[in-house]
Amino acid sequence: MLAEGLHIVVESRAFQRTILAVIVVASVVVGLETYPSIVAAWGGLLRSLDRLIVAIFVVEALMKMGARWPRPWEYFRDPWNCFDFVIVVLCLIPAIGPYAAIARLARVLRALRLITTVPKLQLIVNSLLKGLPSMAYVGLLLLLLFYVYAVLGVFLFRENDPLHFTDLQTALLTMFRVVTLEDWTDVLYIQMHGSAAYPGFDELNHTGIDPVSRAQPLAAVLFFVSFVLLGTIVILNLVIGVIISSMQEAEHEREQGLLRAAKERGTALSAESELRLLEGELDALRAQLAAIRRRVGDERSGG
Repeated sequence: MLAEGLHIVVESRAFQRTILAVIVVASVVVGLETYPSIVAAWGGLLRSLDRLIVAIFVVEALMKMGARWPRPWEYFRDPWNCFDFVIVVLCLIPAIGPYAAIARLARVLRALRLITTVPKLQLIVNSLLKGLPSMAYVGLLLLLLFYVYAVLGVFLFRENDPLHFTDLQTALLTMFRVVTLEDWTDVLYIQMHGSAAYPGFDELNHTGIDPVSRAQPLAAVLFFVSFVLLGTIVILNLVIGVIISSMQEAEHEREQGLLRAAKERGTALSAESELRLLEGELDALRAQLAAIRRRVGDERSGG
């Protein structure tokens, strides 16, 4: 009976909003502690608030464990609960001696608890984590692009611009600068007009290699414009596509988890949750149907 009551409390919107407000206050407190003048004037109040916040977090964790009684260990099945629990344990470490740095880190990490209390933030983080394997392939493609352009840049522009293309590692760093669009036009103009025509180049060049000024307007434009287009537009779109796909999968899994939890508790989902669940299942069926149609079309064309 007590576990049922605790479950109702911890799942209530008022309780979640209260914890959210406490996390916001904790974030503000740790931010105020970065100002020595505020600490000198209000240090006692800030320390009292810090102890109160830690006490609230401990009570919250105990209530969530009690809501799962007689199986309190189920609290740790949720990775986000484990994250919260680790932060609470770190917050209990006294901020003295060798543990002071850990205690400060724990106070800073409390701001990250906003992720565990806001479902949409959880969805975004889960989507990013789920998309890491696909992101690795996008990163590999980007690495190949960097490598090819860096080698080509050394062959084309080393004599004119040893500052940016003296060797492979320097050229890779230059390509990273270009893809971030940080003053990349300066590097472009050096190759377009020659290093001698670029003001201040001699003062910047500390490589020990005397440049041979050589203007290559056409090669420079083709090289840098194509790299910027491929590195920023194409790769960025690939990353966005991976994240969107992962978000859709994470949302579908979240709705499935809500359905399983509701069935275990013998309760019903809200109309909005049921609608989202049905939409997710419909999208999955559409994707399967499209794959079957493509396969049938391929077989017919092959036949």
